[in-house]
Order: sequence, then C-alpha cells, then structure tokens
Amino acid sequence: MSIGRRTAVIAVGGNSLITDTEHQGIPDQYEAAVDTVKRIVDIMEAGWNVIVTHGSGPQVGYILRRSEIAIKEVAPVPMDYADADIQGAVGYMFQRALHNEFVKRGLARDAIAVVSQVLVDHNDPAFTNPTKPIGPQLDESIAKERAKELGWTVKDDVGRGWRRFVPSPTPKKILELKQVELLARHGFIVIACGGGGIPVVENKKKYLVGVEAVIDKDLASSLLASDLKADTFIITTSVDRVAINFNSPEEEWLDSLTLDRARELYRADHFDPGSMGPKILAMINYLEGGGAKGIITNPENMLDALNGLSGTVFTKS
Repeated sequence: MSIGRRTAVIAVGGNSLITDTEHQGIPDQYEAAVDTVKRIVDIMEAGWNVIVTHGSGPQVGYILRRSEIAIKEVAPVPMDYADADIQGAVGYMFQRALHNEFVKRGLARDAIAVVSQVLVDHNDPAFTNPTKPIGPQLDESIAKERAKELGWTVKDDVGRGWRRFVPSPTPKKILELKQVELLARHGFIVIACGGGGIPVVENKKKYLVGVEAVIDKDLASSLLASDLKADTFIITTSVDRVAINFNSPEEEWLDSLTLDRARELYRADHFDPGSMGPKILAMINYLEGGGAKGIITNPENMLDALNGLSGTVFTKS
C-alpha cells in the first residue's frame, strides 16, 4: 500500500504535551499541541504529506486515576475505553490546532482524527509483565500505597519518579489501515493510532474484544509507516538525538545509525526499555518492513532533521 506521494509518519509523544509539572491541564496540553503543529505544518509546506500519531501515557493514566477516585459513584472506565477516550480528546486537540494553523497560513487543507483499533495476541507475554508507564510521576511512598490499595504494578521510571506500569502487547495489525490510507490519498492530514491504538483481540467467533493494556505508540506508528510505505518515519522525543550511555560520563550522541548497528546496540541493552528502547525497536521494525529512512529528534528540529541538519537518522546501510 502506498499513498503515492512523499509521505512522513510523525509520532508525537504524549509526554511532549506536558511540558512540566506546573502545566498538566487540558489548556496547557493544547498549547503544547499548537506548538508541535506549527512544526508539522512547516513540514507540509516543504512539500510533504503528513500522517500524525501520538502517545497517551500520561493522559490515559489521568483518566484511569479519575475513574478510581470516583469508583463509589460511577462505573469504572476499562482501559481500552480510556485508550479510546484519549484518541478522541488528543485527536481533537491536534485536529483543532491544525485547522487553526491552516487558517492562519491561508492553506486549503483539512485534518481528521480516526479512532484506530489495533489487533494484539491474547497470548502475548506482555500481559504477565507490565512494562508501559502511564499517568504522572509519583513519590515512591504514594506509588507503593496505591499499588497496595489498587493492585497496581509500580516501578521507578528511569529515575524520573515512580509510575504505574501496565501491559504493552505487540501490535499485529492496524484494523483501520484502509481508511487511513484512503483519507491520506485524498489529501487529508490524518491523525491515527492515537496512544498506540485501542488494543483488541479476536475471540473464537472472530469478534473483536477490547483488552486491558496500552500499546506502545512508537511500535504501532512503525507498523503504520511500514504498511503505508511511508518515505520517512519520524519519532519525536525530548532530546535532539539518540545517545548511548545516556546521562553518564561515556555519553555519546549519534548522528546516524544503520540497521545493523541499531540492532547491535539494541540487543546490547544500550537503551532503556521504558523510554528510548521502544523507539529504537520501532525504527528497526520500520526498516525491516521496507522503510527507507527513520529519524528520532525533538519537535522543534523535525524539519532540520528531514534536511539532514539535526536528529539521529536511521537507514538500512
């Protein structure tokens, strides 16, 4: 499947919508989305067709926490429904921000968010080994208290605070792929696979059933980019480039990685499984799936990275 013109799939991290602990509200997240959208539209004006995906780790955690607090008065929100809620809410943020930026620049373009289901395997070992952090960073004592009270799995999130961890099964198939491709082919800026997509499994009757999990948005975005035969796959994060030995005296920033070198470093556990690890694996999967060029950088440097002036570039050789 190919959209037929130069296309970039851009995966925006859910954490990038929360700039700091003082700006976690919905209006703050929208303003962060507006800032990211300006960079995305810069790329469009440079001649690219764009498909946007986004994370939801902090936001889905907020929904579930609100549900837990209100459990005595209203029915709890299942995790797959929380994933769907965030697809709608954050998709709306990007859709509105894109519309307003198009109006500002006088561009006759339209954006649309697609609620996306992603098939996973109900026997995936991830269901017995939660690795995906969601919700805000917490003090260790609060995290452990909630773990005892609510049955959470909590862990230290790479020294950034304690967080709740949930299962993160491997995405197998994007069920709305044809719809995304059709909309993109007709010129829409599509927002898809929000939060990694809503995780579903097939039962014996081939009916779809939602499951309690959160799919890693980078792995789902990689699958989307491969299936669409996107020319470039971009993952945004908080740093300009990828580093090995991060935050150590031996820290080394990388301008480029071949597929073989990326595999080598990934297998040697150079990247934390709760942060950069899934991004590297997503790039490996994209290149193995036929992708031509991948980039990891921060939002403000996306266009420079496309022009070879910033970011870590991933190629087959």
